[in-house]
Amino acid sequence: MKSLSGLDATFLYLETPETPMHVGSLNLYELPKGSRGSFHQAVKQHIAKRMHLAPIFSRRLAFMPFDLGHPIWVEADQVDLDFHIRKVPGKQLTVRQAEAMAAKLHGELIDREHPLWEFYVFDNIKAPEALGIQGRLVGFYSKIHHAALDGKGGTVLANAVLDLSAAPREVAPADPSRKGRTAGDLKIGEMIGAVFSNSLAQYAKLARSLPNAATSLGGAVARQSMKGGEKGITSLRPKSPINLAPKTVFNVGITRHRVFATASLPFAQCKAMAKVAGGTFNDIVLWICSTALRNYLGKHATLPKKPLVAAMPVSLREESNKELNNQASITVVDLGTHLANPMKRMNAIMASTAKVKEALVNLKSVLPTDYPSLLSPWVMGGAAKALFKTYGKGGIAERLPTIANVAISNVPGPQVPLYLAGARMVTFHPLSIVIHGLALNITIQTYAGSVDFGIIADKKAVPHVQDLADMLGAAFEEAQGLFVAERRAA
Repeated sequence: MKSLSGLDATFLYLETPETPMHVGSLNLYELPKGSRGSFHQAVKQHIAKRMHLAPIFSRRLAFMPFDLGHPIWVEADQVDLDFHIRKVPGKQLTVRQAEAMAAKLHGELIDREHPLWEFYVFDNIKAPEALGIQGRLVGFYSKIHHAALDGKGGTVLANAVLDLSAAPREVAPADPSRKGRTAGDLKIGEMIGAVFSNSLAQYAKLARSLPNAATSLGGAVARQSMKGGEKGITSLRPKSPINLAPKTVFNVGITRHRVFATASLPFAQCKAMAKVAGGTFNDIVLWICSTALRNYLGKHATLPKKPLVAAMPVSLREESNKELNNQASITVVDLGTHLANPMKRMNAIMASTAKVKEALVNLKSVLPTDYPSLLSPWVMGGAAKALFKTYGKGGIAERLPTIANVAISNVPGPQVPLYLAGARMVTFHPLSIVIHGLALNITIQTYAGSVDFGIIADKKAVPHVQDLADMLGAAFEEAQGLFVAERRAA
């Protein structure tokens, strides 16, 4: 009996019709030239042979009696692939139309009576000339509840489903003796006992972690004291990367409606520019986002005098950890949008990310990803959820302070082509989560020599999302001119 962690369960507790808590991607695939038949049917047959490679395909939620604790994962009695893998209607769609359909689907909740995943297949998409497609272009939109996996967990899932060549690898069939327990196999007494044992284990873990947490915080204080004299913990305040963010059109209560746009940039050139600037690949991606956001607000709203702040996930996952759950926390980064000079903007970003890295050196190992299960659905699913919903209504989100203006996530991916049911993946554009007070999310996925941006937003808050996507490309062109000039000057 596997209980959801506290972090995983929180995505369930805080979910509302306006704030679905699933993540996904829109991928374009190229079928070989002359290929015939339905890609939808091919995908369904392909997944049917791979379902045992990733538990998420066949496990569903079971809720504790009286909502005493976190839900648990159980084996579904059956998995209806016609429900989970659907064909998007339409003879031939443009890429923009496919993006609009993905946005619509992304705003709809996943049915919790089934395993928490859905795939949608576009059997025919009109290929833009820039992609250089020789065969048939098709599309694949996926959404999986964030209670089940994080970005790196998604990479593990992709490894189970995707191949390194057009010829799918041979997969051994499922072992019938390893079938998990279904909801009907569980007994009430056993479930209640699991809640108490889980909570006791979490309290014990918390007690054991306190000395390490104190040591880590003490180390941070000591380092700040060495830098700033004997001010001790008070010196942490001005050195902290966390500041209140200015108010923008992105910091509002959201609706059920989404918009989605994409951009793709060359990976090698982004890395080269980062090297010239003296920063990391993440720094140059943040600079591109910062520049685009600055230009977007300058055109469509008001650019604040204070710098925008990005909320960024931080993975807490060890390299060897392959569990398909959430092991992450959140930090914030100053985007330097108030600085007109592009080099000063880059320096501000690099200074902010350096502070974040320093703060996480000791604290990363003690940041929590779980909490005791007992009565959590009552607390998080009741009072906390009510506060969360209230925050999004009546203009409250617009009036209260915020610590971030936009969510930006950078997910490293494979640099070799991947294949699904014989089709080559061409693009890998992510769709993530927007919430009340944070109506814009930019997620970046690197894949096969490309940096693929997925911009998901509330339709009312960011009506000109395609402009923002175009501005990412313009920012890249500006960066090329700037950092090539810097290199020549050196």
